[in-house]
Amino acid sequence: MTFFFIYRINLFYREFCKLKDAEEQWSALIHYMPDFVCFKDGQGRWKKVNEFGRKLYNLEDVDYYGKTDLELAEYTPFFKNGFNYCFISDENAWKKGTLLRVEESFAIPSGEIKSFDVLKIPLFYSNGNRKGLLTIGRDITQQKSAESMLLTREKLSVVGELAAGIAHEIRNPLTSIKGLTQLMHESKNVTDEYVKVMISEIDRINQIASELLALSKPQSRKYNQVSLTDILRYVVNIMEPEALLRGVELEFSEAEHCQIDGDRNGLIQVFINLLKNAMDAMPNGGVIKISSKVENCKAIVSISDQGIGIPPERLKRIGEPFFTLKEKGMGLGLTVSNKIIQEHKGTIEFHSIENEGTNVTMTFPLG
Repeated sequence: MTFFFIYRINLFYREFCKLKDAEEQWSALIHYMPDFVCFKDGQGRWKKVNEFGRKLYNLEDVDYYGKTDLELAEYTPFFKNGFNYCFISDENAWKKGTLLRVEESFAIPSGEIKSFDVLKIPLFYSNGNRKGLLTIGRDITQQKSAESMLLTREKLSVVGELAAGIAHEIRNPLTSIKGLTQLMHESKNVTDEYVKVMISEIDRINQIASELLALSKPQSRKYNQVSLTDILRYVVNIMEPEALLRGVELEFSEAEHCQIDGDRNGLIQVFINLLKNAMDAMPNGGVIKISSKVENCKAIVSISDQGIGIPPERLKRIGEPFFTLKEKGMGLGLTVSNKIIQEHKGTIEFHSIENEGTNVTMTFPLG
């Protein structure tokens, strides 16, 4: 009997050691991960966080165990807003009941802005009560910086390609101003009519310059209620000079007023990229149809051209970085556009028939 008991104890001890070793290995793995990992109980109290997380929030000398985000905010005032936001997003994860993915950005004491792709996984008991919450945050600061540089490069590329159309458009009012100035100089007569015409032409130049400058503004991360119809009308107006030079007619159908929650500059960038692609596909001119409508609680924007179309094998790769059908293109326009549309929780689809044309359909949730 004693022998059997000792045998059971030894067996149990060996199994316990295995579990202990596995737990230590698992803990070591978590602690040395280059990502933020944090376990909380059902009341939002911190139970375990890895070394990356402690250093990130300056918690090396703080006994975090058993404290909530709101309580830890008092120990590290610099991160108070960040902890408060974490508390709110945790509650959103609990309410959703399934994995929640969010992007969080905040400043650290050095002044750098850190961005994280965060996964929040709520755990529940069988009776539905909260059991715990696992949070994993991957540092995507460098990725966001690269995306920002990519967007800036693409904007500069678009501005450069629009220069010919803008220059042509500015030349017309400049010619009128020059002619009237010469006429007034020769006749020694300044009339109110001449002055009004000159002021009007100068206003046109100023408006064109303002529209060009709008494209170079840095992308704002603050989303507001914007009208897709107004944005499309604006884009059509600034693209018309280049379209005329290429023998392309822009046909805009304003079926409905579409209001969404979005970034005006980002959406302008998307529509300009798509219209330029459509014009590039129509070397012999033609008609590009642009329309917007509301359907099934979504705003739908369609851009159709009469161009050369896209072969099926290449259509599958549309949107890949550095993949392009243009000899002088970088292959970044649609990559940037896809990213902007995803940030607006929208979708984009391409349908194309060779030698007939391409149709691009975008959907956005209504604001």
